[in-house]
Amino acid sequence: MKIGILSDTHGYLDEQLFGFFDTCDEIWHAGDIGKTAVLYALRDFKPVVAVYGNIDGQEIRIETSEHQRLNREGLDIWMTHIGGYPGNYDRRIRDAIRTSPPGLFISGHSHILKVMPDKHNELLHINPGAAGYIGMHHVRTAVRFDISSGRVTNLELIELGSRSIKK
Repeated sequence: MKIGILSDTHGYLDEQLFGFFDTCDEIWHAGDIGKTAVLYALRDFKPVVAVYGNIDGQEIRIETSEHQRLNREGLDIWMTHIGGYPGNYDRRIRDAIRTSPPGLFISGHSHILKVMPDKHNELLHINPGAAGYIGMHHVRTAVRFDISSGRVTNLELIELGSRSIKK
Protein backbone atom coordinates (compact mmCIF):
# COMPACT_ATOMS: atom_id res chain seq x y z
CA MET A 1 0.00 0.00 0.00
CA LYS A 2 1.36 3.42 -0.95
CA ILE A 3 0.51 6.45 1.21
CA GLY A 4 0.97 10.18 0.59
CA ILE A 5 1.10 12.54 3.57
CA LEU A 6 0.81 16.29 3.70
CA SER A 7 0.06 18.85 6.37
CA ASP A 8 -0.42 22.54 6.95
CA THR A 9 -1.82 23.44 3.54
CA HIS A 10 -3.62 26.42 5.11
CA GLY A 11 -6.07 26.56 2.21
CA TYR A 12 -3.59 26.05 -0.65
CA LEU A 13 -3.24 22.81 -2.61
CA ASP A 14 -0.20 22.71 -4.90
CA GLU A 15 -0.89 21.03 -8.26
CA GLN A 16 2.49 19.23 -8.02
CA LEU A 17 1.02 17.06 -5.28
CA PHE A 18 -1.32 15.33 -7.72
CA GLY A 19 1.66 14.00 -9.68
CA PHE A 20 3.59 13.07 -6.54
CA PHE A 21 0.56 11.27 -5.08
CA ASP A 22 -0.63 9.72 -8.36
CA THR A 23 0.54 6.21 -7.45
CA CYS A 24 -0.71 6.43 -3.84
CA ASP A 25 -3.62 4.35 -2.60
CA GLU A 26 -4.55 6.90 0.08
CA ILE A 27 -3.66 10.46 1.02
CA TRP A 28 -3.39 11.45 4.66
CA HIS A 29 -3.65 15.09 5.75
CA ALA A 30 -2.20 15.84 9.19
CA GLY A 31 -4.24 18.99 9.82
CA ASP A 32 -4.43 22.73 9.23
CA ILE A 33 -6.27 22.01 6.01
CA GLY A 34 -7.55 25.59 5.87
CA LYS A 35 -10.41 25.29 3.38
CA THR A 36 -12.92 22.57 2.66
CA ALA A 37 -12.06 22.98 -1.05
CA VAL A 38 -8.63 21.46 -0.29
CA LEU A 39 -10.20 18.48 1.45
CA TYR A 40 -12.76 17.97 -1.34
CA ALA A 41 -10.13 18.21 -4.10
CA LEU A 42 -8.05 15.54 -2.35
CA ARG A 43 -11.12 13.34 -1.87
CA ASP A 44 -12.02 13.67 -5.55
CA PHE A 45 -8.52 12.44 -6.37
CA LYS A 46 -7.92 9.61 -3.87
CA PRO A 47 -9.34 8.19 -0.62
CA VAL A 48 -8.39 10.58 2.21
CA VAL A 49 -7.76 10.16 5.92
CA ALA A 50 -7.55 13.55 7.64
CA VAL A 51 -7.41 15.21 11.03
CA TYR A 52 -8.22 18.81 11.78
CA GLY A 53 -5.68 21.30 13.00
CA ASN A 54 -5.80 24.32 15.24
CA ILE A 55 -6.66 26.74 12.38
CA ASP A 56 -9.44 24.58 10.95
CA GLY A 57 -12.98 25.86 11.39
CA GLN A 58 -16.22 24.05 12.08
CA GLU A 59 -16.79 22.96 8.44
CA ILE A 60 -13.54 20.99 8.41
CA ARG A 61 -13.95 19.71 11.98
CA ILE A 62 -17.32 18.21 11.03
CA GLU A 63 -15.67 16.34 8.15
CA THR A 64 -12.59 15.12 10.08
CA SER A 65 -11.56 14.30 13.64
CA GLU A 66 -8.84 15.34 16.08
CA HIS A 67 -7.19 11.92 16.00
CA GLN A 68 -7.12 9.02 13.58
CA ARG A 69 -6.00 5.63 14.84
CA LEU A 70 -5.96 3.10 12.05
CA ASN A 71 -4.31 -0.05 10.79
CA ARG A 72 -2.91 -0.53 7.30
CA GLU A 73 -1.12 -3.68 6.20
CA GLY A 74 -0.51 -4.71 9.82
CA LEU A 75 0.86 -1.31 10.89
CA ASP A 76 -0.81 0.52 13.80
CA ILE A 77 -0.94 4.24 12.94
CA TRP A 78 -1.89 7.30 14.95
CA MET A 79 -2.26 10.68 13.29
CA THR A 80 -3.03 13.97 15.01
CA HIS A 81 -2.15 17.56 14.24
CA ILE A 82 -0.46 18.72 17.44
CA GLY A 83 1.53 15.77 18.67
CA GLY A 84 5.13 16.77 19.08
CA TYR A 85 7.93 14.35 18.35
CA PRO A 86 10.10 11.76 20.11
CA GLY A 87 11.47 13.18 23.34
CA ASN A 88 9.01 16.10 23.19
CA TYR A 89 5.48 14.76 22.73
CA ASP A 90 2.59 17.09 23.42
CA ARG A 91 1.35 16.74 27.00
CA ARG A 92 -2.14 15.78 25.77
CA ILE A 93 -0.88 12.57 24.11
CA ARG A 94 2.31 11.75 26.02
CA ASP A 95 0.73 9.16 28.32
CA ALA A 96 -1.18 7.46 25.51
CA ILE A 97 2.01 7.18 23.43
CA ARG A 98 3.72 5.57 26.40
CA THR A 99 0.92 3.12 27.26
CA SER A 100 -0.26 2.25 23.74
CA PRO A 101 2.37 3.27 21.21
CA PRO A 102 1.52 2.95 17.53
CA GLY A 103 4.07 1.65 15.06
CA LEU A 104 3.80 4.95 13.16
CA PHE A 105 3.00 8.33 14.71
CA ILE A 106 2.18 11.23 12.37
CA SER A 107 1.74 14.86 13.33
CA GLY A 108 1.87 18.24 11.66
CA HIS A 109 1.73 21.72 13.20
CA SER A 110 5.44 22.57 13.44
CA HIS A 111 5.89 23.03 9.67
CA ILE A 112 9.19 21.17 10.10
CA LEU A 113 9.77 18.02 8.06
CA LYS A 114 10.87 15.24 10.42
CA VAL A 115 11.27 11.52 10.01
CA MET A 116 12.74 10.02 13.14
CA PRO A 117 12.61 6.81 15.12
CA ASP A 118 11.50 6.76 18.73
CA LYS A 119 13.55 3.87 20.07
CA HIS A 120 12.09 4.21 23.57
CA ASN A 121 8.50 3.70 22.35
CA GLU A 122 9.49 1.56 19.35
CA LEU A 123 7.76 3.70 16.74
CA LEU A 124 8.51 5.82 13.70
CA HIS A 125 7.53 9.49 13.78
CA ILE A 126 6.75 11.44 10.60
CA ASN A 127 5.92 15.11 10.26
CA PRO A 128 5.55 15.88 6.54
CA GLY A 129 6.34 19.57 7.04
CA ALA A 130 4.08 22.19 5.48
CA ALA A 131 2.69 22.07 1.95
CA GLY A 132 1.15 25.54 2.07
CA TYR A 133 2.49 29.07 2.00
CA ILE A 134 1.53 30.29 5.47
CA GLY A 135 4.09 29.82 8.26
CA MET A 136 7.76 30.22 9.05
CA HIS A 137 9.03 27.24 7.01
CA HIS A 138 11.29 27.97 4.05
CA VAL A 139 10.48 25.05 1.75
CA ARG A 140 7.06 23.43 1.21
CA THR A 141 7.20 19.63 1.56
CA ALA A 142 5.19 16.39 1.49
CA VAL A 143 6.03 12.70 1.97
CA ARG A 144 5.06 9.36 0.45
CA PHE A 145 5.95 5.80 1.43
CA ASP A 146 4.90 2.18 1.18
CA ILE A 147 3.46 0.07 3.98
CA SER A 148 4.17 -3.62 3.69
CA SER A 149 3.98 -6.33 6.36
CA GLY A 150 3.61 -3.77 9.15
CA ARG A 151 6.62 -1.66 8.08
CA VAL A 152 7.22 1.68 6.38
CA THR A 153 9.49 1.34 3.34
CA ASN A 154 10.52 3.40 0.31
CA LEU A 155 9.99 6.74 2.03
CA GLU A 156 10.35 9.71 -0.32
CA LEU A 157 9.90 13.41 0.12
CA ILE A 158 9.08 16.16 -2.32
CA GLU A 159 10.13 19.75 -2.07
CA LEU A 160 7.36 21.82 -3.63
CA GLY A 161 9.38 25.02 -3.77
CA SER A 162 9.96 28.05 -1.61
CA ARG A 163 7.26 29.20 0.76
CA SER A 164 7.91 32.79 -0.26
CA ILE A 165 7.30 32.33 -4.01
CA LYS A 166 3.63 31.66 -4.72
CA LYS A 167 2.72 30.55 -8.23
